Amino acid sequence: MTGRIQKALSGFYYVSMPTDGILTCKARGKFRKEGLAPLVGDRVECSALGGGEGMIESILPRRNSFERPAVANIDLLVIVASEALPRTEPYLIDRMTAIAALKNCDVLVCINKCDLASGDELYEYYTRSGYPTVRISAETGYGLDNLRKAISGKLCAFTGNSGVGKSSILNSLDPSQHLKVGEVSQALRRGKHTTRHVELYKIGDAEIIDTPGFSSFDTEEMSLSLKQRLPETFPDFAPYLGDCRFVGCSHTKEKGCAVLAALRDGKLVEGRHKSYLRLYEELKKLKEWNT
Repeated sequence: MTGRIQKALSGFYYVSMPTDGILTCKARGKFRKEGLAPLVGDRVECSALGGGEGMIESILPRRNSFERPAVANIDLLVIVASEALPRTEPYLIDRMTAIAALKNCDVLVCINKCDLASGDELYEYYTRSGYPTVRISAETGYGLDNLRKAISGKLCAFTGNSGVGKSSILNSLDPSQHLKVGEVSQALRRGKHTTRHVELYKIGDAEIIDTPGFSSFDTEEMSLSLKQRLPETFPDFAPYLGDCRFVGCSHTKEKGCAVLAALRDGKLVEGRHKSYLRLYEELKKLKEWNT
């Protein structure tokens, strides 16, 4: 029988089966020997043991996987941001869009709390950079229909810096979820993290994974692959990457760089190139033996 892992907790995997509801499963020991762990979002083959329990026998091929949070087969990464407290730094979003591109995962930028701040700055930044972007308010319901359309029929992971309202958005999309919502600390100017484990929720015809904040995506996804393929993870750079004077151009300071020329001509968002430079410097420190 084939199903999808909905939740992983304390060594148990809760697998949604087409006809048998949720099976509470353990995983075969062979996965540990192979260095492979089942992840939320995985399509798996299970055997039923009776009493609502089962065993995961195999993991079907994945579209992608992330280290932290431990999820797989994500169609759409919804990056939740805000211009209200806590304000999201574009670099954090740009870092996530690069990781998503490396993982063959589409991106939607979702600007929340538009009842408190318009979100115009972030909206222009990302629409100019070519990313689908929506403005919403989980508090008032503004823009939620646009969000529903964007996530329809997809397996989505919601991420964003803590306090921007990821769980509040899911509660607004489906009030029956009753997800715990954290308060924003005025002293620290950031949210209190409320998502303690990774779980997949069915909301309309979308499947959604609510994940911990940006900090959980830190060094685990900063890989040699990202270092080697960084320019192509910025899709707004794509029209210019083949036009540089020198092969192997880093697009940082070289003469004859088509990306820098496009930046000077106003064809690229300046902040995007600044994020690229910052990522480039971070990844430059990464050596093969660190991975």
